[in-house]
Amino acid sequence: MNHFLDIHKTSREDLRHIIDHAQSMKQARDGRPKGTPDAELPLANHMVALIFEKPSTRTRVSFDVGVRQMGGQTLVLSGADMQLGHGETIADTARVMSRYVDLIMIRTFEEATLLEMAEYATVPVINGLTNRSHPCQIMADVMTYEAHRGPIGGKKVVWSGDGNNTFASFAHAAQQFGFDLVFTGPETLDPEPALHPHITIERDPAKAVQNADLVATDTWVSMHDPVSARERRHNQLRGYQVNEELMAHAKPDALFMHCLPAHRDEEATSAVMDGPHSVIFDEAENRLHAQKAIMRWCLGV
Repeated sequence: MNHFLDIHKTSREDLRHIIDHAQSMKQARDGRPKGTPDAELPLANHMVALIFEKPSTRTRVSFDVGVRQMGGQTLVLSGADMQLGHGETIADTARVMSRYVDLIMIRTFEEATLLEMAEYATVPVINGLTNRSHPCQIMADVMTYEAHRGPIGGKKVVWSGDGNNTFASFAHAAQQFGFDLVFTGPETLDPEPALHPHITIERDPAKAVQNADLVATDTWVSMHDPVSARERRHNQLRGYQVNEELMAHAKPDALFMHCLPAHRDEEATSAVMDGPHSVIFDEAENRLHAQKAIMRWCLGV
């Protein structure tokens, strides 16, 4: 049984298998209507629980569609449906859910919730997002980069903005896929210290993106951040906006990524998001294909 909890907790060989499998499954679906099942139905007769303590668009739709395309069924549950950890323990919830379903994806707040779910579940558990990491997103990002530019190993990736959970998964991926990762952002929003040995920090964004193969960012204000944090974060991050001037310092064929949803003309300008460097919608689509490959890896199908 394979859990997919974080990129750095999965072997390099398995990560490469997942990315390559995702690419081949995407190619196999070329031209097929979205609702048409895959030629293979590896999840036939499988039930997958999708648990959302945090609301979602891309994670919910991509996992749900992916399960259906592979012939499985989904059970979508919100935090309100379950009151996870506010009555029955997470451990007992994991034990019970394992009697009903073959696979659990959970999008939650605290990493401890994910880890306890995985410890006590007797079926595979996938990290759909926690406050600490977002591994499914970065698997899609690696897949997207490689589809456009070839192997990501040895490339220079620059993250501009907040050292948040998505950046943490980029740092984990840098270790496993062998690319150089540069963080540019204010010291007050630095990534957690445990990641520092695996990254370069450059406060000047123009210097940071020189010779970059990929520039990525994320929203400055999370959907769950208090309103009071908005102005403070904007003041800290305004100098790290990804705009055409900043992208001009990167390689001419550099790609731009944003995991979405975006606040246009805040963390990145519309000119960049809709411009020639941008692959943000390929990136969003590839959540579907990467996660299908992750689910198959977890279940060994």
